[in-house]
Amino acid sequence: MALFDSHLHLDDDAFDPDREEVLARARAAGVVGMVTVGSDVMSSARAHALAERHQDVYAAVAVHPYEAAQAGPETMEELRTMAGHPKVVAIGETGLDFMRGPDRDIQRDVFRRHLRLAADLDLPVVVHCREAFGDVLDILREWNARRVVMHAFSGSVETARRCVDAGYAISLGGPVTYTSARQTRDVARFVPPEALLLETDAPVLTPEPYRGRRNEPAYLARIAERIAVLRGVDPDVIAATTTANARRIFRLEEGRG
Repeated sequence: MALFDSHLHLDDDAFDPDREEVLARARAAGVVGMVTVGSDVMSSARAHALAERHQDVYAAVAVHPYEAAQAGPETMEELRTMAGHPKVVAIGETGLDFMRGPDRDIQRDVFRRHLRLAADLDLPVVVHCREAFGDVLDILREWNARRVVMHAFSGSVETARRCVDAGYAISLGGPVTYTSARQTRDVARFVPPEALLLETDAPVLTPEPYRGRRNEPAYLARIAERIAVLRGVDPDVIAATTTANARRIFRLEEGRG
């Protein structure tokens, strides 16, 4: 099974004691590629550095909605410089978080700045969205965004349908394995094959049966297996489909990186 982890935070402090061992376990578990995602300038720079050091690691750079108040013009120029590197394959994670983030107008403004950067550089956008799907979808439509990954999707089937109709990818992770996550399981059954991605969001959102531990990319196989059961297909089908989708969306088939 060849798997692609479309979203994790490999630079996180939780991996400092054993990052190389984490990567080795992921490869042994069949993970052939991963996108490590920035949340501010410093973590984006670390993600970029990790991608430069490892052939199977790629980076996304951005300021997370939680940190939107930090994203002034100088910050966006720093991200623009980093995003010009061939191992940087997306702008993210950006978006809106109306549950926990700062002032909503600031978040909307910073989200638009990231969309401008992605449009200028012809890169996909990795979107974080919590309690803000109406605004997120309106802003994406305003910018005519096409290459969009809805990261750790937490919306309804109806919202997923709106995303799919707009051409966006739906990325699912550990919550699809939780018995309480009925809505996410329904989404996993619904999403068309060509729109589906897998992610761990490591070190958080650990799938069953590992909940309570630090998440890591080796656990992606558990997510693939659960989605396969929900869709009534072989896990190898989920792995092959989602890996091909990741390579297409991040344009890795063109030899980027």
